[in-house]
Amino acid sequence: MSQRVLSRTAPKEPAGVAERARHGPRRRALDAAEKTWRPLALLLVCFGAWWVIAAAGWVESYLLPTPGATLDVIVDKPGYLWEHGWVTTYETLLGFLIAVGVGILSAVVMVYSSTVEKTLYPILLFAQVVPKIAIAPLFVVWLGFGIGPKVLIAVLIAFFPVVISMVTGLKAVDPEMLQLSATMGARPWQTFLKIRFPASLPHLFSGLKVAVTLAVTGAVVGEFVGANEGLGYVILQANGNLDTPMLFAGLLVMSLIGVVLFVLVEIAEKLLLPWHASRRDTAATITL
Repeated sequence: MSQRVLSRTAPKEPAGVAERARHGPRRRALDAAEKTWRPLALLLVCFGAWWVIAAAGWVESYLLPTPGATLDVIVDKPGYLWEHGWVTTYETLLGFLIAVGVGILSAVVMVYSSTVEKTLYPILLFAQVVPKIAIAPLFVVWLGFGIGPKVLIAVLIAFFPVVISMVTGLKAVDPEMLQLSATMGARPWQTFLKIRFPASLPHLFSGLKVAVTLAVTGAVVGEFVGANEGLGYVILQANGNLDTPMLFAGLLVMSLIGVVLFVLVEIAEKLLLPWHASRRDTAATITL
């Protein structure tokens, strides 16, 4: 009798939870395959079209090398590309981190001070629309041919997406939450740490994913203007020598750096924001 009662009253585990418990690794593998097969298929199509055009001789080899010639350069000179690729990666990361720190601080000040926002926002917009490659030579004149101009251009390019996304996130907080926090006697810094900042993180990470890829472009642009190392230098040297396989190899390595940094930011987002609705799409689909 007691066993029958317990069997009736014991709560049943939801079907979606039980399904995830039984097929968690398999489901994650299927989800990963579902997300990656389309871009991989598109890349294969692009590489196939590249190979056909180059192999058929529709374009001269000094203008468009074959994928095989480009891969041969990467295989034959991995140390050369690694050395210059690491320089570009270091400049990118340094510029990105500075842009994140300054961008978040600027966004917080702008949100909490309407005077600062009205003063600073038009200047930020003006600085964003100015072509960075047009003012890059000035940075070289001011800071020399060292790492400074490259990092500064990366900061300027990556700064705007960070500050705009952070401002949007801080302003998107539910006003009722802020009123409840004030009613319960929370101090402004407590409201910021417990409510505003956590709620702004989804918007912030959207801006970070854009900013980290732009930072790569900024570092390479700085290397175009004046440098003796980095992928921008490699591309310029290859272009001057009509060494298109090396030029394409530099472009591929540069693109790979951007993709890897983007993926790292997305992984950080998944680890820090497991509670966000966008991270519950798979679970909701399984439950339904």
